[in-house]
Amino acid sequence: MEKRMNVYIYSKHDEESLRKKATVEEALTSEGFTTLENHEDANIIISLGSDGTFLQAVRKTDFRQDCLYAGISVTGDHSLYCDFHYNNLSDMVQIIQHAELEVRRYPLIEVTIDEHKPFYCLNEFSIRSNIIRTFVLDVMINDKHFETFLGDGLIASTPTGSTAYNKSMHGAVVDPLLNCFQVTELASVNNNQYRTLGSSFILSGERSLKLRVHQDGNDFPIMAADNEALPVRKVENVHIVLSDKMIKTVKLKNNSFWEKVQRMFL
Repeated sequence: MEKRMNVYIYSKHDEESLRKKATVEEALTSEGFTTLENHEDANIIISLGSDGTFLQAVRKTDFRQDCLYAGISVTGDHSLYCDFHYNNLSDMVQIIQHAELEVRRYPLIEVTIDEHKPFYCLNEFSIRSNIIRTFVLDVMINDKHFETFLGDGLIASTPTGSTAYNKSMHGAVVDPLLNCFQVTELASVNNNQYRTLGSSFILSGERSLKLRVHQDGNDFPIMAADNEALPVRKVENVHIVLSDKMIKTVKLKNNSFWEKVQRMFL
């Protein structure tokens, strides 16, 4: 059997999700696919749920570069990462079976905290004060000081992630065809001592961003990668770059990034 017919399905573990997962497995196996219990031997990974489930699926399967990801929405609502709907599984099966399957590539950002192992984000990395007061970050671009930030925190988002937390903080929506990532402020304070740009800014994929946390008693910030909190405690430096890795998803006709944005927000 061709490897492209091997599928791993990621879902939540509640009773309703598992019931729907079994239905999807039945639909796939009836068309000649093999569903697997582990993702390592699959080259198609399907998330069943929402955009949040898709983000978890990508993270839990280690941001695989040698497979294709597809998202199935169980709510029927339009979303950024879920191209298919649970109530119309036949469309998904037919498209995945197509011999000339086209793919869409979504960029990742790579984040390194002090000496810890680097990790990846498909949506965004966020860093926030963990107590009810502001904290201070030195913002470095290509190792050169850019600004000293005082406020609640910062978000570094990918182009696809620009429609999520970043957008809610008035950051720009960025075309994923651009090789870049965005930095957005969370409640910055500007005064005679601290001065920031006061708006989000976009960095080329050729640039690096370093955040240096001032060790002033607020050096245990809350950090999150996509929709998961990070267990790292004391933090001094955070280094962020656009990764060479990309997540591959199904490319559907008449379903470009901007068509999705239009359906979701306009």
